[in-house]
Amino acid sequence: MFIQTEVTPNPATLKFLPGRVVYEEGATEFLTPEDAALRSPLAHKLMAVPGVASVFFGFDFVTVTKTNGDWAHLKPSILATLMEHFVAGEPVMAAGGAGAAAPESGEEFFAEDEAPIVDAIKELLATRVRPAVAQDGGDITFRGFRDGTVYLNMRGSCSGCPSSTATLKHGIQNLLRHFIPEVETVEAV
Repeated sequence: MFIQTEVTPNPATLKFLPGRVVYEEGATEFLTPEDAALRSPLAHKLMAVPGVASVFFGFDFVTVTKTNGDWAHLKPSILATLMEHFVAGEPVMAAGGAGAAAPESGEEFFAEDEAPIVDAIKELLATRVRPAVAQDGGDITFRGFRDGTVYLNMRGSCSGCPSSTATLKHGIQNLLRHFIPEVETVEAV
């Protein structure tokens, strides 16, 4: 088995491509060892590697964020963990429904009369933004819309990325404002 790696715009994250489906249900993130232990045998093993801060699963990739240390020292341990897991044929997510995505902090919020605007925002995010962000090992999800401001949740390599502000303001904000005049600004939550 050959696992490719790619750098991401976030120097604290690295994207691993095992050449197979990792998580078919979209994307999910593990921010604590306890969460990983409950939901994913693979994330649990990766979080046990010293220096790993979080793990993010996309459709066909794994993004790992480090707390400290050098990738030259962390990368071999992460690659070995991924290889052993996939070669053994072990499940990525826990059985019995425990593998469901962790709840995000809070529900979506927007006024009922703004539902058509929100639907348009979500459509643009799904078709234009999320595929591009996934290429960098991350994900962006809609959280809310209020007073012309779109609130987005950034995960994976996008969370804490030095260029995330530029991505939000110059990329996503400009795209949404171009197609949806009601959008004035975009903020991360």
